[in-house]
This record gives sequence, structure tokens and C-alpha cells, in this order.
Amino acid sequence: MSTASDNTEITVFGHKPGLFLLFFTEMWERFSYYGMRVLLVLFLVSETAGGGWGWTRASALNLYALYTGLVYVTPILGGIIADKFLGYRKAVVLGAFLMTLGHASLAFETTTAFYAGLILLILGNGFFKPNISSIVGQLYANDPGRKDSAYTIFYMGINAGAFLGILLCGYIGEKTQWSYGFGLAGIFMFLGMIMFQLGQGIFGELGLYSKPKPQEVKTDGSEDSPAVVRDRLIVIGILSFFTIFFWVAFEQAGGSMNIFAKDYTSRILTGSAATVFFWVNAMLTIVPLAIVTWVLVRLVAVTKSRIPMSNVSISISFVIIWAIALWMLNKEYNMRAFDITIVPSAAAEGADAASGTGAEGDAVVAALPGSENTVEVTDALQGENSVATAEAKEEAPALISTTIQTDVPLMEGQTIHVVDIEGKGGNGKLRILTDEQAETYTTELDATVVREKQNETEVTASWFQILNSFFIIAFAPLFSRMWASRFNPSAPVKFGIGLILLGIGFGALAVASQGIAQGATTAQVSMWWLIVAFLFHTLGELFVSPVGLSYVSKLAPAKLVGLMFGIWFLASAIANYLAGFSGSYIDAISERYGLSTFFMIYTLIPIVAGIAILTLTGKIKKLMHGIE
Repeated sequence: MSTASDNTEITVFGHKPGLFLLFFTEMWERFSYYGMRVLLVLFLVSETAGGGWGWTRASALNLYALYTGLVYVTPILGGIIADKFLGYRKAVVLGAFLMTLGHASLAFETTTAFYAGLILLILGNGFFKPNISSIVGQLYANDPGRKDSAYTIFYMGINAGAFLGILLCGYIGEKTQWSYGFGLAGIFMFLGMIMFQLGQGIFGELGLYSKPKPQEVKTDGSEDSPAVVRDRLIVIGILSFFTIFFWVAFEQAGGSMNIFAKDYTSRILTGSAATVFFWVNAMLTIVPLAIVTWVLVRLVAVTKSRIPMSNVSISISFVIIWAIALWMLNKEYNMRAFDITIVPSAAAEGADAASGTGAEGDAVVAALPGSENTVEVTDALQGENSVATAEAKEEAPALISTTIQTDVPLMEGQTIHVVDIEGKGGNGKLRILTDEQAETYTTELDATVVREKQNETEVTASWFQILNSFFIIAFAPLFSRMWASRFNPSAPVKFGIGLILLGIGFGALAVASQGIAQGATTAQVSMWWLIVAFLFHTLGELFVSPVGLSYVSKLAPAKLVGLMFGIWFLASAIANYLAGFSGSYIDAISERYGLSTFFMIYTLIPIVAGIAILTLTGKIKKLMHGIE
């Protein structure tokens, strides 16, 4: 096979421009995948009052296990079909199309559409995931020394998409409506598909299907004997086996760690802490987006005459993503917290029956600072109604005094409509409704604004998952330089270090959970523990995942690359299913042994596995037969 001439003559940051077309295609696919994944469990466990399905944690995590497991099974079939029939490029386009339909289906939120959407995403990922990675390998078939560096850059694109997807889809899903978050994921999957379809000319014949010739040898020019091929395939098997231990723990991020962030982490910040968080979050949003935008500018400058329409498509996608990001930051900048009092349904009915005044009556409500369910009710009614008023005070349930956050300007004494999206009758998380929206909710509550509070903000549960992607973006260039230098340890050493770092991250959560009572369903642990955990998880991931992709492409014979990537993802499938399945026992283990014990399990498993593969380093290197 040959490649387009500009792939060897012109570079972007020292690499072939085709790499960066793949970078952005994968970025938008990962935007859609992680944007949807971060919402999945949160949507399922959220109460129906807030638009969720009100599932138990165990049920939600079991579906999460099944979905994430199957997402990594189908790449085996997708890899085989691409190897034998379609070629890698057609498989990527087909996969992107199926996933676009899947995300669109999820946005409807009906039961049938939801499950149909999951099926389409599973099938689409099977065609997309292994084959875009295979194209990266073909792109550097004659430059194996730079494959590690190229795959690390490619992995940076994966995490740029994951970062933006989690940040924006998670925010929109949690703060506005679940269907909007799911729908946004589909929009960028569609744009990624269009960009890749229009830009394929940059690859020349690379990634197209061609019938293998009997005398064909490996694209790197080597003619390995069957014994060498066998040994190298054994290495792929060993590395795939140890990745299971890594991903079983790591993939708790979308499951049990998501629940830990939602229910056990203190996410309300006030005063200067809220101000600092806003600006930190603004920098976390703008800086990575600016970096990938600069990469886009460089790519467009180099390829403007080769793939002009593809560049137009990706430029439009970046205009949209910048608009959404700035909208989010503006919304958060204008967010304010207000003390309000809520009339529960029973209380409202009792007050209406006793006084005959209803919500428009003369009752003056004053919240008592620091109280949750205690308020003082004073009536201005006089004369013959005074006895009825006194009886109403004794019989009516206490009003609820709480706080609501909104970017809608409110005034003291104003009546507003709210819905408790956690189904706790006013004691849960509240969302303000317009008059039109209030008419569609059967659980709508009336509230009175008491006063504006000091600066306060709530960190969304999904926000913590952007940390993994942010740390990837921050550290990937450093690791890429390390792998291209003489400080480049062998594959088993990298895997061992990565597993141990992952275990240390869970050790932080185990320590953080020591003060949580057995069986507790809520707590207020410092958010710093999650930040530390995600830092160590990310460092561990950089030692394992992009390096693993590179070694699969280097160790596998050319005619089996797609299949070997499928085997690699099969290990991920097993791990993802086990991650969700084992995570579903969070409540059972917490009730019997404590939440700290639950996280200690994920501390010990990867550390023991890391030590085990380090002891096998010598044997594995021999089986690689010179592959570095």
C-alpha cells in the first residue's frame, strides 16, 4: 500500500497530518461516548420527578456493566469484517453512522428508543473503535520507532474528546435536561463522521481493503518465522490479560466513583471557594479547548488544499463547541443562590382548606437561618377568620426552608415554581421551572424567595470525570517525549508501574471513606480525595493504554492487526463488564463492611497484578524477539 505524498513531505508538530485527521475523528467519537457514559448511571438512578428512571444503584450499575462490556466485544467482529471485507476506512464511516443514530435515539428517552440507542452504539463502536486504531498503525508502518509517540498523541485526542464530552454533555444533562445531554453527544458524532468522510483523500490508499497476496510480507519489511509470530501473539495475550486487572478498577469512574461523587462528596462551595472554583473551571475549559483549536489551525494550514471540505466541517464543529463552552461559563458566572421556602403539597392543601386563601393568601413566610424544615408562619387575617387561622397553624405541616441555585434573576418575596428532581418532596435537589414547564409537572411545588445568599456554587457530580481527561492532556506530551527518548522502559515495566499507580489512587478513596458509617447512603467527604484519585489513575493510564495500542500494532502480523485489536478490546470488554458488575455491590459491601473496604478491594487488585507482571519482565521481553 502507498500513502499520500504529503504524509511524508509535510508534518504537523513533527507528525504526519493524517495522524491529526484521525486525532479529531477519534476526539469527536470519544466526545459522544464519554458524554453519554457520564450521564448513563446518573440518569438511571435519578428520580422520575427529575426526568430520570429512578433505578436502584445495583440495577443501574448492572446495565452499565452490560453496556460497557458489549461495547468492547463488538470490536472483535468489527476488526474481522474490516480485515476480510470492508477495509478500515469504510468500517470507521459505518461505525460512526450507526453511533450517530444511536445517540439520536437516546435523546428521545422512551424505553424502546433508549434500548435501541444502546444497541446501535454497541454495534457502531464495534466497527469504529478497532479500525481507526489500525489506521494509525498503518500510518507508521515504516516508522515503528515513532509509533509510541504517535499513539500517545492519538490518545491525547481521545482524551480531549472525553474531556469536552464529559464537561459539556454532563453539565447540560444535569443542569438542564437529560435528553439535551444525550442529544449533544450525537451532534458531534455526526460532525466527526462528516469530517472523516470528506478528508479521506489525505490517506491515499491507506486503510482501503485489498485482497492479501500469498507472498505478502509484513509492511515493516520483516519476514518472521511462525515461532516468532507465535511468541509475539503470546505477548499480546499476556498484556491483554493484565489490562483486565487495570480496567476492572479504572472503569469504576463511570460507575461507583460517579455515585461516590454524587452522594458522598461535598460539592457545595461558598464564598471565596466558589469564586476560585469558577475561575479554575473556566481555565480547565478554555485552556484545553484552546490547545486543540491550535492543533486544528495547524492542520488546516497544512491541508487546506487537500481536504478543504473536511476542514470546513471540523471548523464548524469547533465554532459550535466554543459557543456551548462560553454559554456554560456565562451561565455559571451568573449563577446565584437564594434562600427559599417551599409549601409541600400536603401543607398547601391543608392551608388552603383552613384559611381559604390558598397560595395567593396573606401568609408571610420567614425562613429560620440554618434550619431545614422549620419556618415561622404569621397570618395577617383578622376578625372572624382568626380562629380558623390559629387552627391552620397547628395542623399544617411545617414549610421547608432550603436553597436553590439559578441564573434566573429573582427578587425577595417572589413566588416561583420548582421541582425536586430527587423526589424528596422539597428536601432534594431543586430545579426552577417556567410557568409553561410547571404545567407539565405533576410534582411541581410553589416556593417563595426569602433572600439572596452569599456566593455559592454546586459542583456537578459528572465534573470530576473531566479530571482524568484533563490530566491526560496535560501529561501526554511529557510521556510522548519520554517514550521517544532513551528513558523508555519495556512494555511489562510500563504496565506494572501503571497498575501500581492505579491502586494508589483507590487507596486515597479508601482512606477518605474511613469515616463513613457502614451502610450510609450519603456523606460529605472533601472533593480533594477524588481529585487525588483521578490524578493517580491518569498517570497509571498513560503507562498502560496508549502503550498497549502501540504494542499490539507492532507485535501483530499485518494480516491479523484488526483481529488482534479485537482481542485487545475483548480483554477490555471482560474488564468493563466485571467493573460494572463488581461495582453494583457497592451498597452490599458498604452495609456489611464499610465503603472503605469496597475501595480497598480496588486498591489491592491492581497493585498485586502490577507486581506480578514486573516479575515476568525478562520472559516477556524474550518473547517479543527484539520489538522495543
